[in-house]
Amino acid sequence: MSIFRRLREAIRRGPSGVLLPAWREVTGETPPVTFSEITTVYLAEYAAKAAVDFWADQAVGAGFYTSCGSTAEYPQAQDAKDVVDDFCEVVNLDGLLHQGAREVVGAGNSFWEKRVPRKLEDLVILPLTSIEKILRTQAGEIRGYKQVATYGGKTLAPETIIHFRWNPVNGEAFGTGILRVLLESLAFNGEVREGLVEYKARIEKIIPDVFEKHAGPDTLWVFEGISDAKLADYQRIIKARPKAGAAFVYNKPADVKAVSIDPRTAFQPYIDHVINQYYLGLQTPLPKLFTTPGFTEASARAAVEMAEAKVVALQRFLKRIVEREIFTPVIEQAGLDPVKAGCRLNWGTPETLDMKTLVGILPQLTDVWKSGGITTEEFRTILRETLLLKQVAEAPKLPTPIEKKGN
Repeated sequence: MSIFRRLREAIRRGPSGVLLPAWREVTGETPPVTFSEITTVYLAEYAAKAAVDFWADQAVGAGFYTSCGSTAEYPQAQDAKDVVDDFCEVVNLDGLLHQGAREVVGAGNSFWEKRVPRKLEDLVILPLTSIEKILRTQAGEIRGYKQVATYGGKTLAPETIIHFRWNPVNGEAFGTGILRVLLESLAFNGEVREGLVEYKARIEKIIPDVFEKHAGPDTLWVFEGISDAKLADYQRIIKARPKAGAAFVYNKPADVKAVSIDPRTAFQPYIDHVINQYYLGLQTPLPKLFTTPGFTEASARAAVEMAEAKVVALQRFLKRIVEREIFTPVIEQAGLDPVKAGCRLNWGTPETLDMKTLVGILPQLTDVWKSGGITTEEFRTILRETLLLKQVAEAPKLPTPIEKKGN
């Protein structure tokens, strides 16, 4: 075993010192912001949903493909790739990644359950709201994932769960998504400031009241020289007028004056500040691109380019977990060596040669094959992957050349 693998195993076993408060081992750890709140914000807040979908689509929307190491160094590498591809198709890994990426971005967590933990045959994504707490030892070792009572209240064994934990803060058992900061309250100097989502919701609740009150100016009706009793009658008549307006007839001088609105009711700068803070929390230029006048194509391109680093980081996070927690056990179950096979998840679509280019290099490729520079299997693999053929049998039938010794 290499020094790096020994070091990784030592880290996995955990340090001997105490990392977590003792009470956590007994009571478990709950999400700092409940998954129910996060789910509600995702479904009800337009900008929040747009931001989460934007990040997830940027990361996994283009799909993925798998690759393996050289069959010259490990003859079974292609077999390992076939095993992984078959598993991905059976469990619809592409669909799981689309759902899981949204949960990771929005909530910082996604929990995938292995239906047969000792032999990986199927994967399902557990509802976020089904997880109540995570049980860990003081050294940080996971003991179980406890579900809420409505989902049976069971404690799931750690080997049955693939936990995508994105951006854990201060050693927390749960990850942190972009929606947490919008819901988290702030305690400072003995005061508690509500989360930005709640503050924004209060403003939006008030807006219709302000609009109804000030959409049309308040008016002052002046009737000179009439009695108080007659004025009371007129007040009832005026209040009963429909909102669309109605004629009022009187045979003596009358005056209607508009009442000016207090300029302090112009809260636009304050609202803009709250909205800008909200968008900053979502970490995406998408809402601004759609809602702010004056955004040019160049500025939109620059904003999207700034987001690419975050997308790449998210892709690497998902890739490493999938390769370690899914590809490796699937290959091992087939009796193959995952390290030598070198199967990798790659985002996007594979780069392939077009037919014209392939025809141009085919004579040279054939000469290399005939001379024994590459094996028949490698030759067929190149043709199959270049032409995007699904089965080895679909590749051209080739005679077996005299191969170099050791191939």
